[in-house]
Amino acid sequence: MTYSELIAKIRNYTEVDSTVLSDSICDGFIRDAELRIFRDVDADYSRKFATSAFVASNRYVLLPSDCLIVRSVQHISGGTRTFLQERDTSFFSEYNPDDDTGTPKYWGHWHKTNDNFYIVVAPVPSAADTCQVNYVRVPPHLYSSADVAAVPETMTSTFLSTNAPNCLLFASLVEAYGYLKGSMDMYKLYESKYNQVMQAFALEQMGRKRRGEYTDGVPRMVIPAPSPNYVKN
Repeated sequence: MTYSELIAKIRNYTEVDSTVLSDSICDGFIRDAELRIFRDVDADYSRKFATSAFVASNRYVLLPSDCLIVRSVQHISGGTRTFLQERDTSFFSEYNPDDDTGTPKYWGHWHKTNDNFYIVVAPVPSAADTCQVNYVRVPPHLYSSADVAAVPETMTSTFLSTNAPNCLLFASLVEAYGYLKGSMDMYKLYESKYNQVMQAFALEQMGRKRRGEYTDGVPRMVIPAPSPNYVKN
């Protein structure tokens, strides 16, 4: 489903034209819907990784601009990967008060400036080895054109618009009916439809995609099988 198709469906379902639901207003519905789905389901499409180099004698590592949640941090040297252990920032003052250098073993969140987010590591890196950050990214925004300069993280086709368009549509309609202060029955209808399709989406992303048939077997569901009624002679 394209951006223009989604906007057209929002207007068709609500029976409201562009004089009330302008493109910019519908765009807000779509973005709110994307963020709601993103937070309701831990889906694989939001997972990403990025590599950079530690800076010798610098305890800070700049996070990618689209990083929202850090899942793990790895130190890579000579083909050997080692996961760093997460600690609270107060831990670093006690563990490494003198800024001793070495191979990083621990990492923690650190908000260094207003516009950039970092992690802090300890010991302070002694070499410019590779740092890999595995993270959950800000969900991409379905837009009419991928103009990253004007609207960051925009795409003309997203995972949701391609693989879960019904989730995106119903979530957008919930936002639209709330904006229009429309019939509560219709609001509840689309909220119910959203919850229904999201259950299936969550089962796919957090269930079926994260289990292997070889190790976990095929997912099964209980089907009622009542005993047959026997007629006594």
